[in-house]
Amino acid sequence: MTKVESLVNLSEYPINEPQCAQFNEVVQFVQSELDKDGCSVLSKFLTNKGLELIAQEVEQRKDKAFYSESKLCNVYLAKGNPKESQGHPQNIFMERTNGFITADLLNEGTLSHLLYHWKPLRSFLAQCLSKKELYIYEDPVSNMIVNVCKPGQTFNWHFDTNEFTITYLLKGAESGGCFEYVPNLRLKNDECFEEVKKVIDGDRARVKKLKLCSGDLQFFLGRYSLHRVTHNNGNSDRLLLIQSFTETPGIVGSKERVKDLYGKITQVHDNIVGMQNRNDSLLD
Repeated sequence: MTKVESLVNLSEYPINEPQCAQFNEVVQFVQSELDKDGCSVLSKFLTNKGLELIAQEVEQRKDKAFYSESKLCNVYLAKGNPKESQGHPQNIFMERTNGFITADLLNEGTLSHLLYHWKPLRSFLAQCLSKKELYIYEDPVSNMIVNVCKPGQTFNWHFDTNEFTITYLLKGAESGGCFEYVPNLRLKNDECFEEVKKVIDGDRARVKKLKLCSGDLQFFLGRYSLHRVTHNNGNSDRLLLIQSFTETPGIVGSKERVKDLYGKITQVHDNIVGMQNRNDSLLD
């Protein structure tokens, strides 16, 4: 039986030893990077064996990935606004063709699930994000997913619902499939529509391109930073494991958004109003 400790490069990132100096050095590095532009990468966070095993179980589930019928989306992954002009960011719809392997397919028997629920990891992430405590995102469909980007597919410019996201690149594209982002493009209570429109229209003055390798862990503040995955121009799939956490327990996604992105909802979504305790007034 594979132990969770064997999945993480603990010699480089001793996340299960919070009292050691190396742990604190890593935390300070991540915090510094996040303060600078809302993004930080820990290279080779997964061990070679951990990467191989997790990627293997994901590959076995690729044929069950859901591809939304909504192939055109705005940056808020929401409906347009008829009160605004056609050229307003809410009314500009762009191609989105990637798919998702949903959380219910990565159940308790998987290493992905084991890693996601490992308390030392959650405690480490909380410190890096300067949070008192993190909770498992309780959405049974989308708390841990895999973004599948096949050759020719893309996930265009968008903002995230959650303030922050934790991702692990399991397999990069042979060509293209690059992660691009614009740090802090909007503020907690200001949509900054004009700046968003500039990026959508092709202004790359503030765009950053991130070089990721398989096994890397990425912290990203996607609630405020516009981002995308460019077209996969290679011949193999790009696979990205995404873990979501919250600062308060009991949070799930909105019924409409979960249904559109992931193709299914549960009784939980019928019973709970999505994304409670939102600490900003931004569009989703």
